[in-house]
Amino acid sequence: MIAIVGVALTILRLSFPSDQLPEGAYLRVAKAVTNNDPASFFAYLEEPAQHACFTISRYRSDARRLIEETYPMEAAQKALKKLGEPILEGDGPAIFSSYAKTQGWVEQLRADLSGVKTTRVEGLRATIETVRGTRYSFRRRPNGIWGMTAFTASLLAEAEKSARDFELISRAATEYRRATPGK
Repeated sequence: MIAIVGVALTILRLSFPSDQLPEGAYLRVAKAVTNNDPASFFAYLEEPAQHACFTISRYRSDARRLIEETYPMEAAQKALKKLGEPILEGDGPAIFSSYAKTQGWVEQLRADLSGVKTTRVEGLRATIETVRGTRYSFRRRPNGIWGMTAFTASLLAEAEKSARDFELISRAATEYRRATPGK
């Protein structure tokens, strides 16, 4: 029985189109959504979305460190609580997974995903229309993999917000250092 399951999984894996085709990237996203594992389709986001996740991670990590090192205890607790909603620690895939779950992106995709009806490729862009009529845009990345564009604008906006938040936290940290010599 185990051998039969193993053979079936191998056939399924081999029957997926290449992720260098829009359909292959879409099917890998669909599989990750079915498995409730958004981190596993991080590789199938377009590059600006991926970079935004790493930017968010870096700014949040640096902000947390500054708060812990320089803020007075009560102010630090408040700032960390505010910074930690939603939990934004970890690498790019972990950040994306957090947003995908807290922003309802996984549920949205789960409701909309269906089989591929048509694929239209125009240069570095592709649009997949599903059997249900939903359209998903993809962009070819430099490595040839197609990346979904649906979350890019939100992630870029959050990366910019993280940069602004870090700037404010950095200024406050400077003031706390001045007010508390030796800290």
